[in-house]
Amino acid sequence: MVKGNLIVFEGIDGSGKSTQFNMLCERLEKEARDFRRIRFPRYDKPSSALIKMYLGGELGDNPNAINAYAASSFYAVDRYASFMQDWSEYYKRGELILTDRYTTSNAIHQGAKFSDDERGGFLEWLYNYEFDLLGLPRPDLVIYMNISADIVARRLLSRQNDTGTSRDIHEKDADYLRQCSILGKHAADFYNWHCVDCVKDGRELSVDELHDTVYDIVLNHLAQK
Repeated sequence: MVKGNLIVFEGIDGSGKSTQFNMLCERLEKEARDFRRIRFPRYDKPSSALIKMYLGGELGDNPNAINAYAASSFYAVDRYASFMQDWSEYYKRGELILTDRYTTSNAIHQGAKFSDDERGGFLEWLYNYEFDLLGLPRPDLVIYMNISADIVARRLLSRQNDTGTSRDIHEKDADYLRQCSILGKHAADFYNWHCVDCVKDGRELSVDELHDTVYDIVLNHLAQK
């Protein structure tokens, strides 16, 4: 079966991954490249109902109130519905697909709930569950925006103040964000994701500097396909 070229943008909340995802999509559109743009979760679809309950605190008032396997299933169901409804034929035609979050988000946010000696088993289970058992496509390239939880916590608070929106149970738990930051780098090494460091020599890189790096990574990847 012909398979598409699936590129995933990943990072903890507030890492800037959505900004980089949007900037790359806009640049590829200007270059008249044919691709499909996808975001997860799909909050406007029925398949995200349990995700909204989970993040809204209806199932527990902190991330650890729901075990990682249950929470992972909430997100996996939304991805499965998306694939079957929206982009399976596109993928089977061998086309380019860019996503903001994917199975990789479960690795970070749910993997953070495990102790060091348990995480490897969860990460192996996760990819087997979504890719082998559910049949979702494996990513061809994962770009992970690597940043510290302290910087992210500051960004999220600033965003909340600027927009007047409330944070979900992931975003407002500083200790949990710290664990996600640690687990993100661990998952990147475990799965061989491509890390983009958002800080260099103690300085936060600008969105344009990061975009140049991301664009070069994607361009090199596309040249090899």
